[in-house]
Amino acid sequence: MDSLAHPDLVALGRLLRERMDRTLDAEMAAARAAARRRLTLRDYLLGAEDASRPVTIATADGAVHAGKLEAVGTDHIQVTSAGRSRIIAIDHITSVEDRA
Repeated sequence: MDSLAHPDLVALGRLLRERMDRTLDAEMAAARAAARRRLTLRDYLLGAEDASRPVTIATADGAVHAGKLEAVGTDHIQVTSAGRSRIIAIDHITSVEDRA
């Protein structure tokens, strides 16, 4: 009889695999949370641009700009809505809302 095929070892192996899977899931969730915490506003805007998600941008002067992110530069963004394009300094953005 193969010692690795012992019924106790099969059950133990299954238990250890389940624990390892739960541990790996928890570690991946923690890594995703840590990455989100390091996400800058520019990183978020780049993601919205890449996904072509419509956004609503509020700025420090109280203006609200809704539309599609056409470009994200190092210090500005370009939002287009109804054929009009606006350039907004990233430093002046107070909030961003996904409209998708």
